[in-house]
Amino acid sequence: MENKASLYNGKLKYGEMKKRDIKEKIYRMLVFVGMMGLWHYLSIKLASPLLLPTPKDTITALIKSATDVDILVNLFITMKRVMKGFLVSLCVGIPLGYIMGLSELIEKMLSGIIDSVRQVPIMAWVPLTIIWLGIGDGPTIFMIAFSAIFPVILNTIQGVRSISKDYYNAARSMGAGPFSIFVHIIIPGSLPDVLTGARIAVGTGWMSVI
Repeated sequence: MENKASLYNGKLKYGEMKKRDIKEKIYRMLVFVGMMGLWHYLSIKLASPLLLPTPKDTITALIKSATDVDILVNLFITMKRVMKGFLVSLCVGIPLGYIMGLSELIEKMLSGIIDSVRQVPIMAWVPLTIIWLGIGDGPTIFMIAFSAIFPVILNTIQGVRSISKDYYNAARSMGAGPFSIFVHIIIPGSLPDVLTGARIAVGTGWMSVI
C-alpha cells in the first residue's frame, strides 16, 4: 500500500511539474509575441528604419550577416580572443581564489588591492594596455582577462568559505592530510561556486571586447 501511495504521489508531483512547465512556456511565448508586436508597432509608428527597423528587416539583416564570410571570420577572431582571455582569468583567478579562501592572512593582504583595482572602469585601462602591450591582440586579451578574473576570484573564495567545518573535522578524524582534504573536500565543495564564477566571467569578458 505504501509503495502504491508513494508511486501515486510521485505521478501526481510529476504531473504538476509538467503542467507548471507548460504554463511557463506559454507565458514566455506570450511575452515574446507581445514584445515582437510592440516592436513592429513602434517601428511602423516611427517610420524610421535607422532608429528602429521592423522585426522582418532585422531578421533579414541577421541572416545576411550570418552568411557573410568576412563577418564570420571576424567573429571567429573575436571568439578566439575571448577564449584566451577567459582561460587566462581561470588560470590566475582560481588558484588565487583558493589561496585567499584558505588563508585569512593572504585574503586580508590582497582583498584591499583587488577591491580597489576592480572598481576602475575597464575603458580607463585602454591607454595603459596599448602602451604596455602595443597594438594587436595583447590589449584586448588583457582587458578580457582583467574583467573576467574578479568574478572567478570572488566566487572561488565564496566556494571555499561556504564549506561546512564538519567536513574538515570528519576528514581529519579519519586521518586525512591537507592534500587529501584539498582534493576530496575543498575542490568538490567549492566547484559549484567556481563554475558560477566562470559563467559570469564569460559574460563580462564578452562585454569588454573592443
